Amino acid sequence: MRIRFTAEIYEWSARRNWFFVDVPPEPSADIADQPRMPRGFDSVRVTATVGGTTWNTSIFPSADTYALPLKRAVLKAEGIGLGDAIEVELDVHDG
Repeated sequence: MRIRFTAEIYEWSARRNWFFVDVPPEPSADIADQPRMPRGFDSVRVTATVGGTTWNTSIFPSADTYALPLKRAVLKAEGIGLGDAIEVELDVHDG
């Protein structure tokens, strides 16, 4: 499953300097509906692309959406940060 969306970068309130974007509710529901083997924290394996940077990671359920963590290296490479709206492409591997 491939998903493309635009979302705003936010900082996790529980931990400074941890940045995320949320997968919109509709594709999050599609991801949640796919059968998969249980993984820690109900995470889902993905390959994420932002700009020219691609990396393997996991997305994590958060309320009615999934949250994609953004590595510091991605923020630096793409010149993005808190409050920026970014385009994200996710290739979902589980399910």
